[in-house]
Amino acid sequence: MPSPIHPPPAQPGDTVAILAPSSMVASQDCIDIAVERLRSRFDLEPVLYETAQQNGEYLREHPRERAADVMRAFEDPDISAAIAVFGGDDQLRILKHLDPDILRENPTRFFGYSDNCNLSLYLWNLGIVSYSGGQVMPDLACDPELHSYTAEYLRRAFFEERLGELHPASEWSDRFYDFDTGEPREWFDNHGWEWYGPSTTVEGRLWGGCFEIISWHLQTERYVPDTSDLEGAVLVLETADDAPDAERIGWTLMCMGERGLLQQFDAVLVGRPATFAADVNREEYCAAQREAILEQIERYNPGIPLVFGLDYGHTDPCIPLPLGADVTVDATKEQISV
Repeated sequence: MPSPIHPPPAQPGDTVAILAPSSMVASQDCIDIAVERLRSRFDLEPVLYETAQQNGEYLREHPRERAADVMRAFEDPDISAAIAVFGGDDQLRILKHLDPDILRENPTRFFGYSDNCNLSLYLWNLGIVSYSGGQVMPDLACDPELHSYTAEYLRRAFFEERLGELHPASEWSDRFYDFDTGEPREWFDNHGWEWYGPSTTVEGRLWGGCFEIISWHLQTERYVPDTSDLEGAVLVLETADDAPDAERIGWTLMCMGERGLLQQFDAVLVGRPATFAADVNREEYCAAQREAILEQIERYNPGIPLVFGLDYGHTDPCIPLPLGADVTVDATKEQISV
């Protein structure tokens, strides 16, 4: 595959698009908070696209319009970044309405995760780097104050050519702040990332994202890269807050192994699971998920480094990882740089 296309960084004062290629956030207040923070914290000027002003029912019934907003944002030379408002469960339906040639000719930094991983994986196939994270809710608007860790990595993602070296956050949460009652979120101490495998250093392009969306792409087959395109890549995985069964994760990785995909990766990075909404025992679930992943990697691709508990995915704070960018995983120093 040719070298990745890195969309140019934004500059202070630039215009960014707020759009809903997946679904709509529950409260308009969240969009208002995100707009204010983009202006005051990052000196960016957000513009609400049509989909960001529609209700959820309209968006579900109009996948073509959601795709059209993506195309408008990428084609507009005055737009430096396109930021999704929220996740969902059917963005897969918009991909057939996108024009790959126009997207490739107009690379723009896209921010979104969960269901928005559909668009990121689509852009990966076009060689365009996009950011898995950084959407309106929860990243920009889930707390009365923007978390300093999220703000640090968002600033890098908006304005820098490289994300640079990554560091674990000091705390994390998978709860949502209750704006109605003012009840604060429960935060937990972060004891760092967990490293497995050999003490070696590997470099490769990031591929992956939300586990549920990856499984959809495997099922449809239309958007899975050629096996050769993944050779030497680094797989990154995170699970949505429905906390899918560890067995299901293992089965999907087994199928990737049987298709010859799992063997292509030189390292695996796994985001910290969100478990609160699923009402499962956190420690038991995290251990079961970790063991399911380790079992399949040992079966199909032994001898590569794995990192668990990355500050990425459906827990906060969150690093917006640039899918398609080059990452260095240095297990000798337990460092990751992008």
